[in-house]
Amino acid sequence: MVEVAPFHEFVIKLHGLCNIACDHCYVYELRDTGWKSRPAVMADRTMEQLALRIAEHARRHRLPQVTLVLHGGEPLMAGRARVDRLVTAVRQALDSTTRLRLSLQTNGTLLNDAWLDLCHRHGIAVGVSLDGDRTANDRHRRRADGRSSHPAVERGLRLLRSPRHRDRYAGLLCTVDLRNPPLATYEALLAQEPPRIDFLLPHATWQYPPPGHDPARAPYAAWLITVFDRWYRSAAPPETRVRIFEDLVDLALGGSPASEAVGGAAAGFIVVDTDGSVQLADAYRAVHDGASETGLDVFAHDFDTVARAPRVAGARRGRSELARQCTDCSVVEMCGGGMRAHRYRPENAFDNPSVYCADLMGVAEHIGHRVRSDVRELLEGLR
Repeated sequence: MVEVAPFHEFVIKLHGLCNIACDHCYVYELRDTGWKSRPAVMADRTMEQLALRIAEHARRHRLPQVTLVLHGGEPLMAGRARVDRLVTAVRQALDSTTRLRLSLQTNGTLLNDAWLDLCHRHGIAVGVSLDGDRTANDRHRRRADGRSSHPAVERGLRLLRSPRHRDRYAGLLCTVDLRNPPLATYEALLAQEPPRIDFLLPHATWQYPPPGHDPARAPYAAWLITVFDRWYRSAAPPETRVRIFEDLVDLALGGSPASEAVGGAAAGFIVVDTDGSVQLADAYRAVHDGASETGLDVFAHDFDTVARAPRVAGARRGRSELARQCTDCSVVEMCGGGMRAHRYRPENAFDNPSVYCADLMGVAEHIGHRVRSDVRELLEGLR
């Protein structure tokens, strides 16, 4: 039997619904409609079976660590008892040789001391989605009745960054909107004292391009470069970590790819939805209805079977599946072709550069030139 690369991370859709109505949400507002037919919350039986499958996979591959990312929808809507039950079930199922790493991605509106006490008890790191100041955040992240979600998010973040809970604070996830001024957005995020910021490009394809898409002008590159220059000029160490910038700096200096977003690392994670069905990454929800479906589930299939499934294996090929235009590109070692889902066209599927090709090239060239110039200058000063 063919050996498979194991999964090291499991994104768990603990609750399938959300208490706010973001109009840029990749779960509810893109091409996919699968969420409509799934249960709102993961059942006890599904959690127990999932725990057994994860432990089985960890034993088979002798994994020293597995990561669970509690996700949604809004995972806090599942309630503390359900989160406690899932984490306890996975921890009890794992052998003592496998460490369990836990994180949770939330919109922050439901955070309170009771939730954060549970996160302390289980060692759960908490990431919060925030797009900037109130104006920036309210462009998309509003409640169903149109009210702002920003005051509630700010309350949650104030609690999370307090001395009592600060060590549970993982960072902020910001979806880039070209209408939000880059420096003002970055400063608003910094005001929340995050240990890390992740900038997410809106999930999009050539069939459904992102807002403001313009390969001639590369506006997303311009937005990110403005923030990079501000971040790069800051004191050492910088005020916060920014994953895409750190990854690109490392790649410019000859490092290995660490993510699919840049560098072209093969995906090391898989998604499990509320019904136990196994899904590809949420980015595929931008492709077409059902594009994230694998047809597999934790009741009938172990994770080795999942890894061998053609659709899953195809999504994990990393740079080996890049279009010819990408393999011949001068920045492919940094860009890596971007996220696979962003390469989609109906006529030839994923055999294309990313819809963000010009933007990724612009950012990679800028960071590569800046970093290599500084290294050369440093070396010359040492001679």
